[in-house]
Amino acid sequence: MTAPAKSPVQPSGPSGHTGRQGLLGWPRWFTTLFGTDIWERFSFYGMTAILVLYATEPTADGGLGMTNEDATLLFGLYMASVFLSSVPGGWLGDRLFGSVRAVLYGGVLIGLGHVSLALPGHVFFYPGLLLIAGGTGLLKPNMANLLSAFYAPRDRAGRDAGFAIFYMSVQVSALAAPVVVGAVGETVNWHLGFGLAAAGMAIGLVQYVRGSHHFGDTGRTPERAATPAQRARVLRTVGLTLAVVVIVYGTDAAMGTFKIAHVMGLIGLLTVVVPVVFFWRLIRNPLLTAQERIRVKTYIWLFLASALFWAMFLQGGSVFAIFAKESTDRSVLGFTVPTSWFQSATPLFVLLTAPLFAALWKRAGDRIGTAVKFAIGMACTALAFGVMALAAWRTGSAEGGLVSPWWLVVAFLLLAAGEVAFAPVGMSATTAVAPATFVSQMVGLFWLAGALGGGLGGNALKVSGDESPSAAYFLALSLVLLAAGVALVLARGPLGRRLGV
Repeated sequence: MTAPAKSPVQPSGPSGHTGRQGLLGWPRWFTTLFGTDIWERFSFYGMTAILVLYATEPTADGGLGMTNEDATLLFGLYMASVFLSSVPGGWLGDRLFGSVRAVLYGGVLIGLGHVSLALPGHVFFYPGLLLIAGGTGLLKPNMANLLSAFYAPRDRAGRDAGFAIFYMSVQVSALAAPVVVGAVGETVNWHLGFGLAAAGMAIGLVQYVRGSHHFGDTGRTPERAATPAQRARVLRTVGLTLAVVVIVYGTDAAMGTFKIAHVMGLIGLLTVVVPVVFFWRLIRNPLLTAQERIRVKTYIWLFLASALFWAMFLQGGSVFAIFAKESTDRSVLGFTVPTSWFQSATPLFVLLTAPLFAALWKRAGDRIGTAVKFAIGMACTALAFGVMALAAWRTGSAEGGLVSPWWLVVAFLLLAAGEVAFAPVGMSATTAVAPATFVSQMVGLFWLAGALGGGLGGNALKVSGDESPSAAYFLALSLVLLAAGVALVLARGPLGRRLGV
């Protein structure tokens, strides 16, 4: 029995998989992927909702006892490592494992990482984060590739509909996870909260393994399997790199000078070096035409704008969380709202504002170019930081130094509007600008912009010298974003002509 013809996720390309109906009339392969993605995102957003809160909690209360500056740095560089790992993760799926196995292996690594966080004792914390980052980098790009493989190359409408449903699943998970995991982590036990995230990933893995037979032959083998020589070369490079890392950090530990900040420093360095190397290799590739080379060079400006945007946006999970914990009156009718619950505001507002921006872009057509859309996203995010600047300023005169939670609610609304205006447009523009045979590499560059942004944003509070986010801190970042948005508007003509978007 096949899915109804009107189904937005009707498979139309590869054969060899079953098309029997599952939930809501969707093919079984789709419900398998959909359910896996929901639970994987539940575990991810549940963990990130309490990460900074756990890190800043005093050791006497079961936390890591980090300063606010170090905790935001940890969060930013952790997010950067997730983006960075998507590059080798995509390669492993494309050239070595195939999408089906890559998703499975990624899920297993994520599950092991969450189990590590759930174990008592701080010794398991950092290995757990590394496992989750590596697993997410392996799972996410290959999950998207596997979903896309079920559609014929020209079935753009069906593929777009399928990805739209997946995008909604991310928001639903991001909405529910902080409420469930956050409540348990903050009010019962931090490690139990991480354990719930582990349980979510376990459910997703079980569903994936049980339903993977519906995929047929799709994604079972690599799309472009690496040759033995290529595998040997990559293995030598990885082995040499790991040996250098082990020697350097082993020597550091033997000398008694090792600090986790040294590992963070390496991740921060990679967020800068890897994009530079990517652009350098792509621009020098002889397969590019002169016009394609111009587009790639011009795309660097969009890349830098994306890095700046993500540097600010990702602080919603770190700096905004610290403000909610320390400077927000969370008492409602005698009930203290868990700090982590505020992290559900952004996905809620994304669900509400996404249709509005979609209608706006459709109505405007080509009259609003990519540069202006980027500027609109930056302006919304800048306004979010402006609202936070006012909220931080009011803490000086508020009773007990606590302000109304509505300040945060409005800020998260603007932050969500910024994400909806910026992120989908950025991905679309990247694929449009990419040379015909280098789309995957350009998409990798888009994610690397998030890595660079995560590293920059994670350092922002530490560089500012503030122990807690102040009005000056929020205002300064708001003005930086506004200035960048104005620059994009002024340069919209040359950028549009060179990029073609």
